[in-house]
This record gives sequence, structure tokens and C-alpha cells, in this order.
Amino acid sequence: MDPVTEAVLRSWDWRIEVIIVLALAGIFYLRGWLRLRRRTRGPERYQGYRRSPWRLTAVWRPISYVAGLLLIALALLSPIDVLSQQLFFMHMIQHLFLMMLAPPLLLIASPLPFILWGLPDRWRLGVGGVLGKGLHRDSRFRRGLRNATNPGMVWLIWVIVLIGWHDPGLYNLALEVPWVHDLEHLSFFLASMLLYWHITGAGPRIHKQFSLVGRTALTVAAIPPNMLLGLVLAMATSVIYSHYLNVPRIWGIDALADQQISGFIMWVPGSMMHIVAALFLIYRILDKEEQKPAMPVSTWGRKEKEIRRLGD
Repeated sequence: MDPVTEAVLRSWDWRIEVIIVLALAGIFYLRGWLRLRRRTRGPERYQGYRRSPWRLTAVWRPISYVAGLLLIALALLSPIDVLSQQLFFMHMIQHLFLMMLAPPLLLIASPLPFILWGLPDRWRLGVGGVLGKGLHRDSRFRRGLRNATNPGMVWLIWVIVLIGWHDPGLYNLALEVPWVHDLEHLSFFLASMLLYWHITGAGPRIHKQFSLVGRTALTVAAIPPNMLLGLVLAMATSVIYSHYLNVPRIWGIDALADQQISGFIMWVPGSMMHIVAALFLIYRILDKEEQKPAMPVSTWGRKEKEIRRLGD
């Protein structure tokens, strides 16, 4: 192994604030999941429901949640973060973890009830009381939050955050000033959490019920901005971000090739994450259609007679 690669693989940035936040998020979730799972063990007549893959305490939920936390840890603590200062495509992989992979994995795990039940009882009652008042149907805060986070507004916020941070000035600044870099990552993550909040239908549900068709449309609407930005980066004939011209190049990758690889990552794998989510939602729509009871013979027979009468 060459010395550069060996040094890179050992370059872990053990940021204590990130470790503490991720550890607490994991501990509270898993503790709450275990408590709720014990409470939901009912009599035999509920066995069929308990075996449903969509039940609240299904085993796949904590697996998904922990996987989301691990992806955040990889993005912020591993050599990916160190290399993002020198290689554009590593920075793009970091953003892919924070925007396209971690948010849906966290939210399909339905984190709110588990984290609440994972808190110490006194904290849970306090937080539950605050949430109960703030998110009450008639509260001003709920109305304001609902208006500020409707699907159209969330999509616009996501697009502005995505495109805005790829402005050359802001992007270079983020790579050169640590707190700006942290702000960039936080805004990417939060904007994507808002987007996938609607797409996954996770709680708290303060908006009108968003249909599977609407969630699919929102997912598909996120594809063009991401794809076009990736296409611009992949097809550019000059280096857009000057920061990568001023740092040592490693592994024989020049700045322009690095930028083109980054564009391809955003263009294809990045867009593919949304496409996979959209296909899954379409599958749910079709599955629901198949589960609808068949129309009774008397009903479709009557409709057929009416159609014939109109034809005559």
C-alpha cells in the first residue's frame, strides 16, 4: 500500500460533538423501541398484525435507523471528510450520504415515538407536554409550521439549499472555513429531512394526509434539479471551484477530472436514490390497488346495462 493511501485510511476525525449527538440519538431510539416492543406484545388474536412488515415495532426499523446514523458518522468522521478538502468527488460522496441516504433511512424508522419513549420518564413527559401544546390542532405554532413546511415550500427550500451551496463563492468558502462547512452540511441534512418527512409520511403529521400519489410526485420533482446540476458539473470544460486548483492533487486525479467524476456521482447515483424511492412508492400504490375488494357482480352488471342503454 502506498504511503498516501495508508495515511488517508488512518485519517479519522473523531469529533466529540458529532459522536455525542449520534450516540444519544441511537441510545434513545433503541431504548424506546425496546420499551414499545415489550408493550405491544398482545394476545394471540393480534399475531397476524404483529407479523405485518409495516407494524410500528418491526425489527427492520431500528436496523434502518442505525444504518442512517452510521452513514452520518462515515460522512463526518471517516477519511471521507478529510479527503473532501482535496478531492471534489469525495466531497460529493459525503453530500450523497447526508442528503440522499441517511434522511430516508432515519425517517422510515419512524423515529419520533421511539425517541420519546427512550427518554427518561421525566424528560418524556416534559417534551411530550411541549410538543402537545406546540403541535395542538389550534395552536399558532402548528399553523405557522404547517404553512412553512407544506410540500411545495419544502421542495423549494431543498432546491435552493442544493443549488445555492454549489455557487462557486459559497462552495469555496465552505471548504476554507470550518464553521461554514459545518453549516453547509447541516443545511443539506435538514433540508433533506424536511423533504423526506413528506415522502415517507413520518410523524409528527401536522399536514393534511399526503397521498401516495402526491408523495411520488414530490419525489420525482426532486430529480431534475439534482440531475441538471450533476450534468453541468460533469460536462464543464473548466474547473468551477478554484479551491481544488490550490490543493495538492493525490492519486493522479487532476482537478477537472475530479470535477467530472463528482458531476457523474450527483447526476447518476444521486438521482438514482430518488428514482428508487419513487419506484417503491409506485409499488405501494399498485399494491393498494390490488388489495381493493372486487366490485360485486350486481354493481358492475348494473353499470354495464346503463352503458348499453346510453349506447342505444
